[in-house]
Amino acid sequence: MFRKLTSGLMLAVAITALSGCGDTYLSRGVTGGAIGAGGGAAIGAVTGVGAGKGALIGGGVGAVTGVVTK
Repeated sequence: MFRKLTSGLMLAVAITALSGCGDTYLSRGVTGGAIGAGGGAAIGAVTGVGAGKGALIGGGVGAVTGVVTK
């Protein structure tokens, strides 16, 4: 349980930090979505949620985070 929580927290921090690397809202959204999808797929595969579902969740969260960061 601790491993799942730690992995999720690390993913959230990475998405927040790296999604602000673009110049426009669109580029930050795409970058955040890609980073989130990759991380979500990896965590989903390890935790048993499934890589596809993890990628969808991570990609959505990453894209939204990328768009709302300034």
